[in-house]
Amino acid sequence: MSDSGLTTVQPPSPPPQPGPPPLSEQVRRGPNRFWLLLPLGLLVVIVLGIIGIRSEAQIAVLVLVVLVSLVFDYTNGFHDAANAIATSISTRALTPRVALLLAAVMNMVGALLGVQVAKTISEVITPPTGLHGLTVVAAGVIGAISWNLITWYFGLPSSSSHALIGGVVGAGLASASTVSWDKVVDKVAVPMVVSPVIGFFAAYAVMLAILWIFRRANPSRVSRRFRIAQSLSAASLALGHGLQDAQKTMGIIVLALVTTGHSDGESVPTWVIISCAGALSLGTYAGGWRIMRTLGRKVIELDPPKGFAAEATASVILYLAAYIWHAPISTTHTMTASIMGVGATKRLSAVRWGVAGNIVVAWVLTMPAAALVAAVVYYLVHLFGA
Repeated sequence: MSDSGLTTVQPPSPPPQPGPPPLSEQVRRGPNRFWLLLPLGLLVVIVLGIIGIRSEAQIAVLVLVVLVSLVFDYTNGFHDAANAIATSISTRALTPRVALLLAAVMNMVGALLGVQVAKTISEVITPPTGLHGLTVVAAGVIGAISWNLITWYFGLPSSSSHALIGGVVGAGLASASTVSWDKVVDKVAVPMVVSPVIGFFAAYAVMLAILWIFRRANPSRVSRRFRIAQSLSAASLALGHGLQDAQKTMGIIVLALVTTGHSDGESVPTWVIISCAGALSLGTYAGGWRIMRTLGRKVIELDPPKGFAAEATASVILYLAAYIWHAPISTTHTMTASIMGVGATKRLSAVRWGVAGNIVVAWVLTMPAAALVAAVVYYLVHLFGA
């Protein structure tokens, strides 16, 4: 109160400026329109396939299959972007946009470094020639896209690789095509089980080594240094993701080219390599915020040393699988298991095993679910188009 007995009136404070929305809000604002357009898009693809088959427009159907495959590659990018960068964002080593840009660039580079995995994918089934074979390939890819978007919507980091292989095998079985079960077992089923196990125990060992080496160091200084190191490990993991996942789509396109007599299957055309690399890179930059939130925050609370150990371990496993075994292993499975491995060094209860259990359920369901969708699509197109 002033000397005159009057109360001093303070001017109203300006309203707070709105800041950027939190990650949870970004998740809710995600590309939901894209999700709503999914049934319409799949219906359009199926109708176009039926029209092409009825008119025997083989080239038109081939172009449609290539475009659908590139759409899968794009969904693979935003679905699996979280694998390479969720830990770096969670530990604040990188900002989200910088991490996404880094992952997109390294995915592009990785996709240009080999074609061995692509050849493995193209040999999983031997579809019929001509339009019938194109129907089989297209149905397999649509099954994989559908499962990718379902698991993305619920934030489950399932494997795009196994969705693609499951879709192709499901369409192959529905069409009575020859399935190379020896390759499915040796190059898919066995690595599907072995790679997460190796990732868990290798990451556990790497994290123990880091804890022992830096046991007397200043914790804050160690954290700062590992934030810098995480930029390198995230780039390395994104490179491995591009090396693995872009090649899988290359294999599908080569399979479509073989069924129409445009390729002998011994090599991958340059235009296929560049197209798949570009689609994967663009999808990665679009970002997979829902899955990123699960990997980066829900499985375990990560710090920079743990993030570095998980990323470095997973990337080495990806390189070995691509160059030595030529096996299309799952980046998702390997990275998630590595995160669990580094978390277990603190104590087993530090890992949120309930979330981990949901992820494992998605792993188990991926191949049969994608196979079922692919079989249904094949029967629909074959019923109305043949």
